[in-house]
Amino acid sequence: MKRLLLAVAFVAVTGSAMAAEAPALPVTKAPAGAEVYIISPQDGATVSQSFTVRFGLKGMGVAPAGDAHEKTGHHHLLVDVKELPAAGQPIPKDEQHLHFGNGQTETTLKLTPGTHTLQLELGDSNHIPFDPPVVSKVVTVHVK
Repeated sequence: MKRLLLAVAFVAVTGSAMAAEAPALPVTKAPAGAEVYIISPQDGATVSQSFTVRFGLKGMGVAPAGDAHEKTGHHHLLVDVKELPAAGQPIPKDEQHLHFGNGQTETTLKLTPGTHTLQLELGDSNHIPFDPPVVSKVVTVHVK
């Protein structure tokens, strides 16, 4: 039993040390004046359970994920997210962090009735937020 505990402790310590030594992911600087925003729906809008969200971008271009071109990125729609994804790490991909890595500039969203928040964050070719983050204002929608 002691050997098992020592082995578990050793793995935990060496795993932590290896994680601490992992190289930092490269972060792309955001161009001055870059701005991402939600064109529609408007803040406070009442929408049906299925509705279109249109994305806007100023000062940068849109390129598919994996295409590393200067001053470009791709959209991520954050649904009911309270805190922005961690700086320097890929934006998560789940029901609350929707990726548009093909360069899409709109989507049809289906949400349950109630109040929801939407926010855009631009990611670089590797889904990593720009520095400083290029994020939209939070838009609140009321789904009927």
